[in-house]
Amino acid sequence: MATIEMDSVECVSSSDGIEDEDSSPHPLKNSSKPHNILLSGIGPTSVHELLDCPVCTNSMYPPIHQCHNGHTLCSTCKTRVHNRCPTCRQELGDIRCLALEKVAESLELPCKYCSLGCPEIFPYYSKLKHEAVCNFRPYNCPYAGSECSVTGDIPCLVAHLRDDHKVDMHSGCTFNHRYVKSNPREVENATWMLTVFHCFGQYFCLHFEAFQLGIAPVYMAFVRFMGDEVEARNYSYSLEVGANGRKLIWEGTPRSIRDSHRKVRDSHDGLIIQRNVALFFSCGDKKELKLRVTGRIWKEQNSDAGLSMPNLCS
Repeated sequence: MATIEMDSVECVSSSDGIEDEDSSPHPLKNSSKPHNILLSGIGPTSVHELLDCPVCTNSMYPPIHQCHNGHTLCSTCKTRVHNRCPTCRQELGDIRCLALEKVAESLELPCKYCSLGCPEIFPYYSKLKHEAVCNFRPYNCPYAGSECSVTGDIPCLVAHLRDDHKVDMHSGCTFNHRYVKSNPREVENATWMLTVFHCFGQYFCLHFEAFQLGIAPVYMAFVRFMGDEVEARNYSYSLEVGANGRKLIWEGTPRSIRDSHRKVRDSHDGLIIQRNVALFFSCGDKKELKLRVTGRIWKEQNSDAGLSMPNLCS
C-alpha cells in the first residue's frame, strides 16, 4: 500500500540573540516581563537543540539525565542504553542535569503544528500537553480494514482513501446499501465495508462490519465525521435495516475520526444487529446474509425559538 509522506516542518525563532530595545548605557532596565535565560554564545535555536535527546531525538522533559562528561539524554532512553552514555560510552549514574531543566523552564516555543495553522506559543513544559490535543494536529487514517499509519489533513486523507484503499466515494446525504455474505457464521472481527460520503461541504465515513460481542457475533453500522469533535456535533444521521414488516432504526451524532474506529465500535455507538435478527431480515434459508441498510445525514440548524431544526439535502 502506498503511503503519504508529510514533510516535518520545525518552527524556530528567527532571532539569533536578544535585541537591545534601548541604546541607553544604563546597565539595568525595569521591566514587568520576566527575562528568558540565554546561555552565553548560544542562541534560542541552539538551546532548543540541546533539549533534543540524542537517542530518540524527542524533546527532553524532567528528569533530564547526564553522564559524568555532561552528555544528556531523556529518562526513557536511559533505561534503553543499559546505563551507558550513548555519546562517550561512560557509565551513567543518577545525575540530573538541573541546569538544563531550569533553562527549559525559561523557553517559549511555538506548537509543532504551526506549519498546519496553529498560532499558539507555549512555555516549554506546557507545549507537549497542548500538542496532544491541538486542533491542528493531523488526523489518523479512518480506514478500519488495516492498521494504516498514514496521517494528514482531511483533503489528504480523502485522496488517500480513494487512491490507496480504493474506498467508494459518493456525493449526497442519503444512502441505500446492500450487504451480502455467503457464510454468515464465519465472523472473525472482519471489517466489511467503508464508504465515504460528501455532503454539506464535509466528508463522512459509513462503516459496516461483523465482530464478536462476547460469545455472540453481531453486525454493526455507524457513521464517523471527517473533522473535529466540535464540528461533528452540528450533524446527525439515521440508519435503518429491516424486512418482513419489521425494522430497526438508529439515530445519533456522528463521532469524529479523532476517536478511533475501535473506540467507536467498542462503545457500541451505532446500529447493532444480532445475527439471528440479521438472518431474519435476510428473508432466506439462513445460509446467506442479505442486509439492506438505508440512512441519511443532516445538518442541525438552530431556529430563532432555540429549537433544533434539521437541514435536509435534496
